Amino acid sequence: MSANVVVPEVGESIVDARVARWLKREGDQVSAGEPLVELETDKIDLEVAAPKAGVLSRIAHGDGADVKVGEVLGVIEEGGTGEEKPEAESPRPDAGSRQPAADRKRATPAAKNVADRNQVDLKTVEGTGVAGRVMRRDVESASTRGAAAEPPAVAPPAAKAEPVVAGTRPATPIREERRQSGDRSEERVRMSKRRATIARRLVEAQSTAAMLTTFNEVDMSAIQAVRERHKQSFKEKHGVGLGLTSFFVKTVIGALREFPRINAEIQGDEMVLKHYYDIGIAVGASEGLVVPVLRDADRMSFAQIEGRIREFAKAAEDGTLSLADLRGGTFTITNGGVFGSLLSTPILNPPQVAILGLHAIKDRPVVVSGQVVIRPMMYTALTYDHRIVDGSEAVQFLVRVKQLVEDPGALLLE
Repeated sequence: MSANVVVPEVGESIVDARVARWLKREGDQVSAGEPLVELETDKIDLEVAAPKAGVLSRIAHGDGADVKVGEVLGVIEEGGTGEEKPEAESPRPDAGSRQPAADRKRATPAAKNVADRNQVDLKTVEGTGVAGRVMRRDVESASTRGAAAEPPAVAPPAAKAEPVVAGTRPATPIREERRQSGDRSEERVRMSKRRATIARRLVEAQSTAAMLTTFNEVDMSAIQAVRERHKQSFKEKHGVGLGLTSFFVKTVIGALREFPRINAEIQGDEMVLKHYYDIGIAVGASEGLVVPVLRDADRMSFAQIEGRIREFAKAAEDGTLSLADLRGGTFTITNGGVFGSLLSTPILNPPQVAILGLHAIKDRPVVVSGQVVIRPMMYTALTYDHRIVDGSEAVQFLVRVKQLVEDPGALLLE
């Protein structure tokens, strides 16, 4: 009897995936429930396990192949001795120069990509994840230690270093083409499923919504003072730092209560006003931007918000965010200030109708009570869908956010 290994149904919005890498080779003995292949979707990465014990007799789609939900990835036949075949007997399809799967530890896709880029043997890396799983940070730490231990190599006189573009990371493409002439070179790298989806959704947002952005500036003195007074006791009590995001989550919810259409969406010719507050927090990761959601954020404490955001950031970098973490959301906050952005116009996250952009805090001269003083100021930007949100609403919403940030005590009244 044989059993098919198929692309599982992950969620309603996910209809296809890409084979990131096979963890087993044709001819390998597998156990029921043992991970066989890693898939990459536009939202999450996942492992597909063996439905039964036996021998992986056929791999239908190799590394890099695009597949649909329900499509057959491979076939498992009953039988086998339980012993793995030698490496030379059955090479992995499309494996290139990667390390054979039978010799690799359990590791996240992000960790394996970093290991391949930096030529780190995963067998030498101790994992700090659940059940000893190797995480991205483990590989990066091992790579740093290895680089420090190795003496610098002297390059041959004829060797030329490839140009490095500032602000980019080396890629591990599934398909790569190079063309070189003299000192000029080009590289063609296939988009990941997530990056391709981000690109498509951003274009869709601009072509389907009447987007407009309004700006304001906020004096951050009061919040900085609150954080300075309480950061030590907050950290000792809750085990997490008191950041800025939790303050903005609270202020946004207060403002959304006053302007409910900003917490809505359009369905046909109807407005769906949502009386709950699932706040998306944009998180930048090496594989692309993701927006995990704080469910019922109005019921969360400052400590709960900070703790959850910290978990989101770690999971985003390790590639362990779940589909449930990313589903839904009624309003989004994105903070370009962590990367040094002074001012920007964020793009909507459909079907939401508004997004708040935060930026870098800079000391600037401002007039207070007729006197010029230096204050830590931040520009804020609200992009909204003009089909449902009027300009006056958007401006008043942003003014209300400013008022609550500059008077944190008012949050108690909210």
